[in-house]
Amino acid sequence: MGLLKNASTGTIIATRVDRAASFLQRAVGLLARPNVRPDEGLWIERCNAIHTMAMRSPIDVIFVDDTGRVKRVVHHVKPHKLAVTCFSAKAVIELGAGTLEAEDVLVGDLLELV
Repeated sequence: MGLLKNASTGTIIATRVDRAASFLQRAVGLLARPNVRPDEGLWIERCNAIHTMAMRSPIDVIFVDDTGRVKRVVHHVKPHKLAVTCFSAKAVIELGAGTLEAEDVLVGDLLELV
């Protein structure tokens, strides 16, 4: 578990973020959690699309390339959404809804998990 940091601004975005690299970790994602707090989330490797079909709470989503550069930010994705995508992304960061303020993370920012 680590800190999600915006290296472009020095801001800590979330304090409890796991990295999902295995097939099982990526497949389960945050689905097993009854809710996701704003300071927690999951960095999903080798992923450019997510769904929230079995989620119980909304999430904020950040799509990044293979260097951690932000490609797309989606605020407050509600449960039961079939797909949210960014074809140029190589990873997705799912965070509890409300984690991201309007200016916390912008397209082009560099994110890192420390």
